Amino acid sequence: KAVFAGGMYVFPGGKVDDVDGGDHIEHLCDGLTDAEASRLLQLPSGGLSYWVAAIRECFEEAGVLLARHAATGEPVRFDDPVVAERFNGYRLRVHEGELGLHELCDIESLRLATDAIRYVSHWITPKGERRRFDTRFFVARAPEAQEPLHDDGETIESMWINPHDAIRRHKEGDLMLMPPTLANIEFIAAHATADAVIAAAAKVGTPMTILPKLKVDSDGRVLGIAMPGDPDY
Repeated sequence: KAVFAGGMYVFPGGKVDDVDGGDHIEHLCDGLTDAEASRLLQLPSGGLSYWVAAIRECFEEAGVLLARHAATGEPVRFDDPVVAERFNGYRLRVHEGELGLHELCDIESLRLATDAIRYVSHWITPKGERRRFDTRFFVARAPEAQEPLHDDGETIESMWINPHDAIRRHKEGDLMLMPPTLANIEFIAAHATADAVIAAAAKVGTPMTILPKLKVDSDGRVLGIAMPGDPDY
């Protein structure tokens, strides 16, 4: 019932919050500086906050936490029920804004795995739409020993699916996907393994910004969408 993309299958995501950037959290990020992240996103500053926001939103919406124990460098695991229950409590508090991701890192002695996340695409909603978004997409390997689950608020159903099956079901009308979601699934589907996906993503660098255009008739009715590279774009 969401105002935007209601009924659609989408990747976990959301907006960058003020708390996602700044000195209070940059020192907790592994292998990526704000200058490096900003260069990739072609922003003057604040780029690292997009990586932090990706980690926070995945934790809030899907229960996946891309973080490591500071002492050992080992990824966080939720296969101990006591640990899983404790982190689910953190998840709810982060979602409600009661606990910052940096505070969670301090409590559990964690570091954010920003170096494991690759920037792969950049989409902007077509001009003419009432609600427009400037959206960056990232890819990362799912951590072992974490069982993802939707939050049952913003997201009410979740699944892991083979990308080829997702594309087939979309074509059959069984899986509702927006063009950016489909395009990112097609990027993943071109590779046979997670290692290959991450390797390909590492080579992307700064992706081309994709700004679809609405195709309208003489009365202003929307007929469809033209993509960069289409003859009528």
